Amino acid sequence: GIYKNATKKKTFIVFFETFFRNFWKFITINLVYGIISLPQITSGLASAGFTHVARNTARDKHSFGLSDFFDTIKKNWKQALGAGIINTLVYAIIIFDLWFFYTSVKGVFGVIGLGLMLSVLVIFTMMNYFIWTLMITFKFKLKQIYKNSFNFAVINLKKNFLCFFVLLLVHAVYVGILFLFQRFWHIVLSLEIMIYILTYPGFKFLLVQYCCFPAIKKYIIDPYYEEHPD
Repeated sequence: GIYKNATKKKTFIVFFETFFRNFWKFITINLVYGIISLPQITSGLASAGFTHVARNTARDKHSFGLSDFFDTIKKNWKQALGAGIINTLVYAIIIFDLWFFYTSVKGVFGVIGLGLMLSVLVIFTMMNYFIWTLMITFKFKLKQIYKNSFNFAVINLKKNFLCFFVLLLVHAVYVGILFLFQRFWHIVLSLEIMIYILTYPGFKFLLVQYCCFPAIKKYIIDPYYEEHPD
């Protein structure tokens, strides 16, 4: 029912169509993701599992949802757990440094230090867009995963920034609504937390795939098949 030369839809339209088409499937996985991520040390396991579901969904490949989620965790649990611990430590160090430069260092050095750590925060966050996909797609060692993730954070900078600011905008909307209805903040906050848990993880992981997987395909997958046509 689709014409061969039909005009292709814009990527953002396809993204939202895919997201809402899989909305109810994502809700269950979002909830499980939140439970597993609650102890921060196991967040890497949940991220690896959800990345597999989001990757297949973004590529219009069938996904069994929760079963694929848990199968991926079983196959990659060592690296996923290790990456989750590393990420927790790195983010803790970055947050501490931001607090230190903001409160304890005055003048030019404080501004430079704060700017530097904010840059590190953004770059490391962008690396996380690739870490889990590289982990579940290729047989890389953990060191190679982080090295390649840094390379992709730089190579795919334009789309990485787009993904970063869209996710930042979502958080800004949540905060803005809370301030807008601050008279009923306790009710609004409860609703926002519930909506956030049930919708945000799926939105984030799917958006990351649409922004970042094309770069992985371009620089790793396509060259491999060109070198190995058989």
